[in-house]
Amino acid sequence: MSSSLDVFKLTDDDAMKFLVCESHVGTKKLDHQMEHYVWKRRSDGIHIINIRKTWEKLLFAARAIAAIENPMDVVVVSSQQITQRAVLKFAAHIGAMPIVGRFTPGSLTNQIQKNFKEPRLLVVSDPQLDHQAVREASYVNTPVIALTNTDSPLKFVDIAIPANNKNKHSIGLMWWLLAREVLLLRGKISRQTGFVVDDKVIMPDLYFYRDPQEQEKEGVEEGEADITAKEGWGGTQPMEAVPEFGGGQAEPIKLDFDVPHITDWAAASDWNTAAAVPAEQQAVVPPPPGVVAPPPPPAVSTDSSGAAPQQQEPPKQDDTWGASSAW
Repeated sequence: MSSSLDVFKLTDDDAMKFLVCESHVGTKKLDHQMEHYVWKRRSDGIHIINIRKTWEKLLFAARAIAAIENPMDVVVVSSQQITQRAVLKFAAHIGAMPIVGRFTPGSLTNQIQKNFKEPRLLVVSDPQLDHQAVREASYVNTPVIALTNTDSPLKFVDIAIPANNKNKHSIGLMWWLLAREVLLLRGKISRQTGFVVDDKVIMPDLYFYRDPQEQEKEGVEEGEADITAKEGWGGTQPMEAVPEFGGGQAEPIKLDFDVPHITDWAAASDWNTAAAVPAEQQAVVPPPPGVVAPPPPPAVSTDSSGAAPQQQEPPKQDDTWGASSAW
């Protein structure tokens, strides 16, 4: 297929990408239906996949996807965590419908279900992990495209793309190549411009899975590097002592201050006791009508001779009752 036109031939750049991402490295197990995709077996028991056949099946799958008129009729399923990022990017670029995470049983067969779908084509990352979706697609006669490793079963799989579906770099590269070939067949991009969407160059690492903890560590390291660079190029450095014009070090200036004595105001008087008010300034409140005012307190002598103060005798009360006898 790829030998008919030069535009569909495997380039050295793409072949190098296969080797760098280890897309040709299989497993020690080998399914009998995957034997014709294996090139050889290493001494450690690992089977090596033929890259030429991987490229042929990749173009075949891209032609099947590009033949669907409505891109939303293509459903992409992935339950593996390291594949979800690549599946979401692939669906966003070609306009397919992604299903990441747990696949709800009955999504393709139960019409009463809320998430019921009727796709014309199903694409999965691993037929072993996504076996529920592959089996339901066989019930409704939906063709299935799958990334298959050397130990993957090909039951109910119509187009198998032999590749390493256990490595996050290999998975990202395969989905990136598949999206690029689909857009190329649709006429949205060309070999000369490359994989460019909305004036942005899409690189394969955009499809790679990234661990959130590793991203946090990278962010912390970048922040520390920025702080170190700022300190080295524009930070504040300690200033050295500037010598005087004579050439010697400047002597420190001795400061002599007289600290004033502050008296203890709390010891002089008790602030809690109210000050005495002179008798002349005391207000005299007249008694209400009908009430006899009490007699004033006895006057105390203020003689400074030391004699005891003499108290005034209280006035004698009148013992007469009734009217007065003084006529």
